Amino acid sequence: MFLSRADKPCFFVCLAASQLIFILLLYRRGASSVFQGLFGPYPGWDYSKTQDVYTNLSLFVPDSEAVRTQYCPVSSPILVGPLTITFNKPRSLKSIQLKNRYVTSGGYFSPRHCFGRYRTAVIIPHRNRESHLRTLLYYLHPFLQRQQLHYAIFVVHQAGNATFNRAKLLNVGVREALRYDDWDCIILHDVDLVPENDCNLYICDEDYPKHLSSAMDKFQYSLPYWAYFGGVSAITPDQFMRINGFPNTYWGWGGEDDDIAMRIRLSGMSISRTPLSLGRYKMIPHDRDSGNEENSHRYNQLRKARTTWKEDGMNSLEFRLLSRERTQLYTNLSVDIGDAPEMPTEPNRWSIF
Repeated sequence: MFLSRADKPCFFVCLAASQLIFILLLYRRGASSVFQGLFGPYPGWDYSKTQDVYTNLSLFVPDSEAVRTQYCPVSSPILVGPLTITFNKPRSLKSIQLKNRYVTSGGYFSPRHCFGRYRTAVIIPHRNRESHLRTLLYYLHPFLQRQQLHYAIFVVHQAGNATFNRAKLLNVGVREALRYDDWDCIILHDVDLVPENDCNLYICDEDYPKHLSSAMDKFQYSLPYWAYFGGVSAITPDQFMRINGFPNTYWGWGGEDDDIAMRIRLSGMSISRTPLSLGRYKMIPHDRDSGNEENSHRYNQLRKARTTWKEDGMNSLEFRLLSRERTQLYTNLSVDIGDAPEMPTEPNRWSIF
């Protein structure tokens, strides 16, 4: 049936409106969320049935000969999927050490029954979050061991009382971690996020930076918006240098994740996204930290990111390393990253992409 002349304008208006609505949905909720709603959930996981993260770790029997001659399987045989995560019981560092007796000084671990295929460094920016750090370490060490990774955990502690700068601390962590080892993958990890599924592998995508925490309980297990790259992500050293790392100029809460998402696109890459059914994380409840107030300049900074990203990052990083301590569960890097500069007042601009 052919459309009459009178019907054609109505048809094209309806078509344009439907396309606009779809694009808005993609931006606000993320493609994974939209497609999951249209075509059903990813095949998957029953999160009503979970297991303890320390389940079956004892099955990895030390074998020094195998470590020298045999690679670990591509897929670990003791992954269980959904994990039991609770925040109602504080953990002590001593109790965590006792449950992770093969973790060595500095938070290093290598499989003792085979030769680890992947070398992963976990970078955690930190200040005044000791209870959160202990909770994360309690779950993260066995989580990584279940994946048969050669790994180390680096905690980058911002000394002093200046405004918090998460992005700059991550740059410091990457630079210092690369002094220790030739890592295949770097995990940029917020201290208050705990993974819920041990099949969410902490290894990198060889082609593109990978967003691991695609489904946080804070956002009802969906993406808050299309370009979101916050929380936990995996990036190779080469990819990190290609985007010039994080910006050093975002002081306070907000903006740096959107900046790095823009850098990924400007450098000719795209974001690899873990499926919502797998990239689930629980956030440890907390209030906003003193010294980490909302960055009121972030929209103006994002507006300029297209012209500043090549000058503001790893190639302009300045800091003072105050101490390097190898504790039993992690390597602690205490750093002075300076103070937030005075910023001129400008009108906010919301259009950043």
